[in-house]
Amino acid sequence: MDLFDYMRSSTQEKESPLASRMRPSTLDEVAGQKHIIGKDKLLYRAIQADQLGSIIFYGPPGTGKTTLAKVIANTTSASFRQINATVAGKKDMEEVVKEAKDALGMYGKKTILFVDEIHRFNKSQQDYLLPYVEDGTLILIGATTENPYFEVNGALISRSRIFELKPLEPQDVKELLNRAVSDPVKGMGSYRAVLHEDAADFLADISGGDARAALNALELGVLTTGRADDGQIHITLEVAQECIQKRAVRYDKDGDNHYDTISAFIKSMRGSDPDAAVYYLARMLYAGEDIKFIARRIMICAAEDVGNADPQALCVAVSAAQAVERIGMPEAQIILSQAVTYVAAAPKSNAACNAVFAAMGAVKDERSMPVPVHLQDAHYKGSANLGHGTGYKYAHDYPNHYVKQQYLPDGLTGRRFYEPTDMGYERQIREHLEFLERTVGKFGK
Repeated sequence: MDLFDYMRSSTQEKESPLASRMRPSTLDEVAGQKHIIGKDKLLYRAIQADQLGSIIFYGPPGTGKTTLAKVIANTTSASFRQINATVAGKKDMEEVVKEAKDALGMYGKKTILFVDEIHRFNKSQQDYLLPYVEDGTLILIGATTENPYFEVNGALISRSRIFELKPLEPQDVKELLNRAVSDPVKGMGSYRAVLHEDAADFLADISGGDARAALNALELGVLTTGRADDGQIHITLEVAQECIQKRAVRYDKDGDNHYDTISAFIKSMRGSDPDAAVYYLARMLYAGEDIKFIARRIMICAAEDVGNADPQALCVAVSAAQAVERIGMPEAQIILSQAVTYVAAAPKSNAACNAVFAAMGAVKDERSMPVPVHLQDAHYKGSANLGHGTGYKYAHDYPNHYVKQQYLPDGLTGRRFYEPTDMGYERQIREHLEFLERTVGKFGK
């Protein structure tokens, strides 16, 4: 490194964004992700022992993928090289491979290659790395915001461990914010800034687990807010709102407002008001509610309140839940809106829901009778000798694929748990069952 490189590196370190300066240098400084870097976890032990194999970090932006790679760089005795797949080409990789071969051959030293945004590499670029990962010339650390099982070469996947990073919890982001505002070396402690509690709560909540977004907003607030009469820079809720360009919504995820909003959301879908349902959806999305939580509530409503009046509603809700997990925000709001308006506008029936509760009540409160002998399994050894299955009538051998026989245990014959309504498709179900009852005899007996 010549003088100019040294000066450029020093200047960049001092003037880089707060989120970059606040990157931890040790595992103990990392906020969150205890499910993979807790002291009893494999990754923590492997990093501490400097016995790391090839790994891929997968997770949303701002959750610490690059941070963990930097921590590994600070703790490993191996050579560490970093490239970004958005700008690196084959020539860059060839250079890294040559250096890695030299280091391994001359000094017996391993080389860790960190590839940020690895999903940006095309297939041939990923294939180029494969033999060097295979023979141990390189230890690969990949970072991606995309599902690696879809975006990364299957051969690389099979030679790597996948670690999924989760969005940081609000308390983790809040810890980082307070650390950044008070740290005089890497943070903004020298500015004499005060981060108000409600502002910290807002930034931690609204960032959606993205530490970078929260730190960027804090830095902007400190740099653009004038000093108060006490000589300090006060980062209030109003300043925090302005810096992150998003209004605070009364929506405490652990408080009454959360439960009131989700209650109104569900009741609006149940009450067939798509306008109100999509409004409460928007309130939750704006406040940063977990889209997976919203999707779960839609699936429950589709089964509980729509039921067999429109069996397609549950299919739409389940498909939406799978899609939002794969796609994420902001596009997920479109998918959720489709599911919400469909479920809200669908005909309603809770007959299927009531059926299972009624049946559960019978199981809980009434004497449990044996399964009728003709319905018992006749396939296992010795069962036929006991008469199991004897007299069973195969429904498909009879007109309308139905035959009158006893299905419920003795003591429950004739009991109705499912009472189809006249709503939507359930009318057809009811009419079909009534048809069987008229033409053959009471169904279920």
